[in-house]
Amino acid sequence: MGAVLSDTGGWRGWREATERALYQPGGFYLRERPADHFRTSVHASPLFAGAVAELLGRVDRSLGSPATLTMVDLGAGRGELLTGVLARLAPEPLARLRACAVEVGPRPEGLDPRIEWLTEPPAGVHGLLFANEWLDNVPVDVVEVAADGEPRLVLVAPDGRERPGPRPARPDADWLDRWWPLSEPGRRAEIGRPRDEAWERAVGCLDRGLAVAVDYGHRRSTRPPFGSLTGFRAGREVPPVPDGSCDITAHVALDSCGGTLLSQREALHRLGVGGARPPLSLARSEPAAYLRALNSASEAAELTEPAGLGGFGWLLHPVGLPCPL
Repeated sequence: MGAVLSDTGGWRGWREATERALYQPGGFYLRERPADHFRTSVHASPLFAGAVAELLGRVDRSLGSPATLTMVDLGAGRGELLTGVLARLAPEPLARLRACAVEVGPRPEGLDPRIEWLTEPPAGVHGLLFANEWLDNVPVDVVEVAADGEPRLVLVAPDGRERPGPRPARPDADWLDRWWPLSEPGRRAEIGRPRDEAWERAVGCLDRGLAVAVDYGHRRSTRPPFGSLTGFRAGREVPPVPDGSCDITAHVALDSCGGTLLSQREALHRLGVGGARPPLSLARSEPAAYLRALNSASEAAELTEPAGLGGFGWLLHPVGLPCPL
């Protein structure tokens, strides 16, 4: 929970308020279907699951084809990514695969019985841990620089009203000094320390393998001057109100989490997803094949567009093997 405890007026730090609004009984993620409110790369095209299946195959080969190959989908939504990966794996690795979906919500009806539904990642994994748009929903506190030049925690009421609070605790202040230094009054930041710690715990489930976090993010040189905290409801961006009525998210300071950073555009290109149009000669010789290839190229272009999904960051953390990407 955040450094600020709730008071009698219901004012809390954004980290505590978000935790309550999203994950406690009656919270947004325990009653809503995420896909009804925002569209991820998984929903944009089956090419994304195909690329993850290719990456899983590379991890498998780097591990020497272990007796049990595990894929952990952290923040699995309704299991869409694992479902797509299972559909694209060859029979041999598929027979050795343990597919684990990790999510706080209940198991969806009709989900492939080969997919385990867990609330925490398993231990001792040999394989791939993939967290697609998970870190941005790890709640964080928000600070704003006061007139005296000191960062103050921002307190929020259930209706979204804000007011200044105390200075952040020393660990959070140290994180800000290192990763997101502030000085000008009115500038804001999200304290990424809880995400660093959450990612460290997630990577810790691997004995050998690769952990990947995919999210909108920024580096120290490109931090947003007024933060990025926002809400989403029914596919539209809305003001963040911590009453359980909307998703609450903020971009991730990916460089503070450690590991190697690639753009989604570069990562998918390395995994064979490109947006090149098929040759016109194919339209004359095989019209149906041309239309399929054209549709695939359009989907690939959306996944790799730098101003859109291609602008996501891929954070790569290999454990006990060279990075296979």
